[in-house]
Amino acid sequence: MKSRILVVDDEESIREFLDIMLRKEGYDVTCVEDGQKAIDILGKKSFDMVISDLQMPNVTGIELLKFVKENYPDLLFMMITAFGTTESAVEAMKMGAYDYITKPFKIDEVRINIQNALKSQNLEVENRSLKRELEREYSFQNLVGNSEEMHRIYDLIKRVSSTPTNVLITGESGTGKEMVAKAIHYNGPLKERPFVTVNCGAIPESLMESEMFGHKKGSFTGAVADKSGMFEVADGGTLFLDEVGELPLSIQVKLLRAIQERVIRRVGSTDDTSVNVRIIAATNRNLEDMVKDQTFRQDLFYRLNVINIKTPSLRDRRDDVGLLAGHFLKKYNDRLNKAIGSISKEAMDILKKYDYPGNVRELENIIERTVALEAGATILPESLPPFVQTPSGRKMASSEGIEITDDGIDLDKVIGQIEKELIIKAIHASGGVKKKASKLLGITFRSMRYRVEKYNLGSMSDEDIDDE
Repeated sequence: MKSRILVVDDEESIREFLDIMLRKEGYDVTCVEDGQKAIDILGKKSFDMVISDLQMPNVTGIELLKFVKENYPDLLFMMITAFGTTESAVEAMKMGAYDYITKPFKIDEVRINIQNALKSQNLEVENRSLKRELEREYSFQNLVGNSEEMHRIYDLIKRVSSTPTNVLITGESGTGKEMVAKAIHYNGPLKERPFVTVNCGAIPESLMESEMFGHKKGSFTGAVADKSGMFEVADGGTLFLDEVGELPLSIQVKLLRAIQERVIRRVGSTDDTSVNVRIIAATNRNLEDMVKDQTFRQDLFYRLNVINIKTPSLRDRRDDVGLLAGHFLKKYNDRLNKAIGSISKEAMDILKKYDYPGNVRELENIIERTVALEAGATILPESLPPFVQTPSGRKMASSEGIEITDDGIDLDKVIGQIEKELIIKAIHASGGVKKKASKLLGITFRSMRYRVEKYNLGSMSDEDIDDE
């Protein structure tokens, strides 16, 4: 769509010159000879930019600028001024004009100034649109659920979002801890400021200090330039420490200092830098037990755990499964350009009986997979993944239903079958990423790899993603 420019100048030759030049550049141009006519036409037609002379009879360029900024604050305004009156043009810029151009015109300069102004406006519009999208996506209203547990979460988000207090979000993997953190940020006074995420479990210990606090050029091999750490990037906003329980003790000490004293020191530097960030941390581990085991500092735990929000597992809010499934159905219909109208009652009953070791994240993964593969207009039971359909997939591992006869049972075989089923469920819950699946099961990645090979489950996902 062509950008629309309104040219306002009492000199006919200037209007004709700009009209010809701007049309040649592909703009939609309207020309008027004074400020009052410009005011009149602005009430009838929308524009992307006004280019106005400074000195005009009746309504001057300054008066027109004042009118535009009061009534159309997002409308770009560029002032035309004769050589020698640039002081007035600079004053106009202080009032909100984007720039000024001087007579006589240099065609290339005018062209570039206008292009840059419109590009800047487009970027600003895109940024505002992205911010609004983020605010909508991470507002607490978009945390789907109508259960008592979720209403408790909504209430906590309302209460803590307006405060600078540190928050610790706990709960199983896949329960939406990061979504809660973003809801707190985007519903509070810091929503225009940065929200920076650090995944404490994904950064090698050798690089963690540099990532968190930055480094000076030459401070270690590979430090070819100064680099800001996440604390500096998040300055004035929120720093979200995901999987904070994975932090090594050596970094915990430095993190504690940064939180207490609000200063950080880059690797290789002797100078402190002041920072002002709100800390929101999240973990699926029991930090109190880690404090007892001396693998997590007690003083840091108290600093992070000022307000605790526990996200409930999907097993504890089964009434929300239907709402969530419908939400994800719409989401992936839109994303995958599908038109699946509904989930059948039989399929929904199966979804509600499943235990979701991967919680909401697993349900989303199931719906995405189903929508991608579904050819009909309704999701039927047979459309769901096999591990969801089978009774063993719809209940937690237990001895219920296992009979011990006079002949006895093969205990190793039974335990092996339960173990295999749990591994399959964890792999699906993690979207096929075995490294994440191993964390869901509380075992090491090496142990996970051994069990996958033992039960011949290697074909279930792309092996290349194991070592990500």
